[in-house]
Amino acid sequence: MTDVFGSSHKDVHEQVVFCADEQSGLRAIIAIHNTALGPALGGTRFYPYESESAALADVLNLAKGMAYKNALAGLDLGGGKAVIIGDPARDKSEALLRAYGRFVQSLGGRYITACDVGTYSEDMDVVARESRFVTGRTRAHGGAGDSSILTAFGVFQGMRASAERVYGTPSLHGRRVGVEGVGKVGHRLVELLYEDGAEVVICDVDPDAVERVRRRRPEVDVVADAVELSASDIDVFAPCALGGVLDDATVASLRARIVCGAANNQLAHPGVEKQLAERGILYAPDYVVNAGGVIQVADEIEGFDMERARSKATQIYDTTLKIFRIAADEGVPPAVAADRLAERRMSEVGRIRGIWLGR
Repeated sequence: MTDVFGSSHKDVHEQVVFCADEQSGLRAIIAIHNTALGPALGGTRFYPYESESAALADVLNLAKGMAYKNALAGLDLGGGKAVIIGDPARDKSEALLRAYGRFVQSLGGRYITACDVGTYSEDMDVVARESRFVTGRTRAHGGAGDSSILTAFGVFQGMRASAERVYGTPSLHGRRVGVEGVGKVGHRLVELLYEDGAEVVICDVDPDAVERVRRRRPEVDVVADAVELSASDIDVFAPCALGGVLDDATVASLRARIVCGAANNQLAHPGVEKQLAERGILYAPDYVVNAGGVIQVADEIEGFDMERARSKATQIYDTTLKIFRIAADEGVPPAVAADRLAERRMSEVGRIRGIWLGR
């Protein structure tokens, strides 16, 4: 049983809302980790969880990750996330999405939603018919469109910073990069890597996703699964599918010197970050490098401008390097350094928000 209230002060969530609408089949959970920096922003994941307990555990972890991600992205936004339990290919409907939108609206702006696994900009347009607190909308409705564009761009910036730290140059030219998952974000990352002169090997559970990449890049190498990919002769391992891929077995078999990818919550359990450091593998914290997407959708709040959002996402390169420097100076893994930096900003700015402004 997942402990909703958390096992430590860092994991306590401000609010967890269970949403159900019998007629549309909606079963959803919205988790708000904290609003120290502003309203909680985070996407809606539509996924066929094996149980409600598994969905709850995922949304709590994702909401916390969003709080830290938004903090290090320099946004005045807190962290939240939502999950809808079900198979999006079978269960998604207008009625279900609009029912979900009513629940988002009921929170009065404490939570702003967007796209995630299983949801798209077109879905957010439907949710927005019932709620004002929706980003990640289509361009036809004044939104940013597909947030995977800047998510991939941000991961690439983090990868460049990692290469600078390990190889002394911010280039992936001539490096062999293994991309696990070539869906919305992964296939865009592959393009950026090829443009930079990298060699690429991929895997995905969806044969159609692999074929889409191969049609555009027939020179790409393909392996059977993540287990084979992580043990391959690669310089960089880029997890871009679901979380938890960096477990004890995977870390033990890794041959890459860098791990930098788009997947959320890549570390399977506490302590994995130390195992990576002990093996001399540089880990770029996932919530730092995959922040391009949230930067993109957050820009909608003041009227979307792609150049402005892209400029802010470029700063992921400097933030990642800063975290590597702090980690080296303090003798801790980069994941610990990133947490400390995010917590410092949430604490310092959150305190300022407590200054009384009068009535």
